[in-house]
Parts: sequence; C-alpha cells; structure tokens
Amino acid sequence: MYPVYILTLSCPDRLGLVHAVSGFLLDRSGNIEEAAQFNDPCTGLFFMRVQFSCALELNDLKTHIASFAKPYAMQWQLHAKAQPMRTVIMVSQEGHCLNDLLFRWKSALLPLDIRAIISNHRAFYQLSASYNVPFHHLPISAASKAQTEARQLDVIEDEEAELVVLARYMQVLSNDMCHALKGKAINIHHSFLPSFKGAKPYHQAHDRGVKLMGATAHYVTADLDEGPIIEQDVTRVDHSNTVADLTALGRDTESLVLARAVKWHSEHRVLMNGHKTVIFK
Repeated sequence: MYPVYILTLSCPDRLGLVHAVSGFLLDRSGNIEEAAQFNDPCTGLFFMRVQFSCALELNDLKTHIASFAKPYAMQWQLHAKAQPMRTVIMVSQEGHCLNDLLFRWKSALLPLDIRAIISNHRAFYQLSASYNVPFHHLPISAASKAQTEARQLDVIEDEEAELVVLARYMQVLSNDMCHALKGKAINIHHSFLPSFKGAKPYHQAHDRGVKLMGATAHYVTADLDEGPIIEQDVTRVDHSNTVADLTALGRDTESLVLARAVKWHSEHRVLMNGHKTVIFK
C-alpha cells in the first residue's frame, strides 16, 4: 500500500484548475481517494482539498508541488494522513472540554498526538496523569503575564505543536501570543442569542429567559472572540430549565462543537478565506 497524503490549496480562480490538479497527480501515479473544491464568487478564490495515495516520498512530492503551484499563485500545504497532529491543550478550572477531547483521542476518534496540557490551575493534573500526558502548571497574573506566556510558548515549541486548543482556558491572550499562534489555535466559548458577556453568563441567560443557547469554536486572533469561525451549534431551552440545567446543556454543546472543530482542523479540512473559513466536511 502506498502512503496517503492530503493536499490543500487556494489560489485565484481560473479555468481548468481541477483538471490541472488531477492531471498533476495522475502524472505521478497518484490515486485520488477524496476530493472537494469551492469557488468563492465574492473573493474570486478557488479552494481545494484532495486526499490521494502515491508512491513518492513526502519531501519529493513537496518539491514537485512547489514547481506546479508557482504559476497559479497557489497557497498550499501537504500532509501525510497517517501522521497525527501534535497538539497542546490549555485549560483553566472547567474540565468538560478537556475531558471530552482526551476521551475521544484515546478512543481513536481524533487524529491527534496530545503532547502536553498547560493550565494556570492544578485542578486537572490527575486527569492529565491518567492519560499519561505531561501537565504544566503555569500560574498567571497581570504582573507575570508576559513571563508566563513566554513559558507557555516554550512548551508549545518544545513539543513542536501544530495545534493549540483552548479548552475553556479563561485568560485573554496577549497580541504577541495571538500572533505566535496564528492559524493554529482554536478557542471555544459560549454564544447566546442574545449574547451575554462577563461573569455568570448562564445565570444571565436564565434571567432573560432565553430559548436558544449555543457555542462557537473559532481560531484565536487579537480581536477577542472574533476570529474565523469553524463550528457553531445551539440547543433549545425553555422556562422550565434551571441555571444548573443551562450550565449542563451549555457544557455539552461546547464539548461537541469544540470536538468537531478540532477533528476538522486535524484532518486538514479547514481552509482560511480571509476572516472566514472554508470547511470540506
């Protein structure tokens, strides 16, 4: 069996791009197993994801693709499908998303290689140990923020992490940290209609009698909670739901939404389209 690769690309739209990509792979005896494309009429950009098997080595393929892509002004990435994505998870004191991701990972439901967990609290060091994942307790304060973020980045770089998941990490990242993690950090937060910010959002939602509550997973940017959206979902609620009910339902929704976003990202199904995303599910 030949190795399987995933090629993702974007470029200015023009005639014959699908033909050109498939022909390029055919000329190298590549067998396409899965393909999807999207033409965005608003931006004039073409997006494509191709999963294929090929006898060539990864680095040889990258050399070939670089020459092929240049005339089309393509932005592209090539990954070996068998290589799980090296991941670091950051968490504070709410562990529902962390616990869900660890379980899915160990159940072979997420193509991840979770290398470390970083937290500003000690709450989940035992959970981390039960999955044999190194736990880094790095307390943070206004005075120590720069130093702590530098230590966090050291862990991320030492683990060669390709993905950082903020699984209810309740600290605002600095602009420098956001820049360092651009395109590879995913955050999850509650999103209500209407939206409630600040302390005790579920109490606020209950007080207003909301009928829909939900969660949003998005890439981290310096604009707080305004990064490109990867996934969202909602749950219907009514007058009979208590604050405890809303909290439990909200946590379930957050866990599901984050897991989907992490899965799609780790399968290289998410392509950036300006401040939006293209997702080939």
